[in-house]
Amino acid sequence: MNNVYDQAHKLARAIRASEEYKTYVGKRKAVYSDEKNKKMVEDFKNKVLQIQMEQMSGKEVEQEELEKISKLEEVLTLNPTINDFLNAELRFSQLVQDINKIIGDAIELENN
Repeated sequence: MNNVYDQAHKLARAIRASEEYKTYVGKRKAVYSDEKNKKMVEDFKNKVLQIQMEQMSGKEVEQEELEKISKLEEVLTLNPTINDFLNAELRFSQLVQDINKIIGDAIELENN
């Protein structure tokens, strides 16, 4: 019988070999090799994270803040290198979410 840990390592290798992962890593390197692009992306992500944290804590986020984030995202997507990175990141994130759901479904306890 295969060890669960062996299977987990096999899954990790499969993820690293996936097109989604390889594309994400390549696009990330392209963005982060340019200091200006790197700073813009990191600033954007920090602002999004801050808003998410406020929302999770139950704090009302002002519409003005949401509009600023939306406009900033629009500006970022006009940069082809950043846009490609954000799209690749989204695809890779979706892959990870799908895998997490499969694992979660497999270990879900029945409510009996």
